[in-house]
Amino acid sequence: MKKTNLSDYDPSRVPDGGRYKISIVVAEWNAEITNALLQGAYDTLLQHGVAEDNINIIHVPGSYELTTGADLVLRRGQCDAVICLGCVIQGDTRHFDFICEAVSQGLTNVSLKHEKPVIFGLLTTNNMQQALDRCGGKHGNKGVEAAVTALKMCALCE
Repeated sequence: MKKTNLSDYDPSRVPDGGRYKISIVVAEWNAEITNALLQGAYDTLLQHGVAEDNINIIHVPGSYELTTGADLVLRRGQCDAVICLGCVIQGDTRHFDFICEAVSQGLTNVSLKHEKPVIFGLLTTNNMQQALDRCGGKHGNKGVEAAVTALKMCALCE
């Protein structure tokens, strides 16, 4: 498969976000990557009509804490959807496996518990270059994709 910018999408197929409140929970770990993901998501939400005042950004220490952050935001009833952004890069130990599994299962559980979209924007890469390629590099920005997904899921939930 030829690798291309995976963030290309048809803007006409994205619902207008003017009526939605979206929270973004972003991990501070691997900040170079996660800040780029955050910027991509934020800009995309604005581009599709979400008001600045309706975008709530919550920082958590690491990707493992994305689940708790999403749960707290939804428990407080502050939004229509939560975008979770983080980056875990494979290392020499099994830490990568445990974190990725816990976050993916945890975010699914939070979404089902609150019956609200919780968007999985966690990069799980083998190395830093792969992460850079996916936060605004040659493969696009997964933050953009997460924002588009959140808007589509909000519309689906109406």
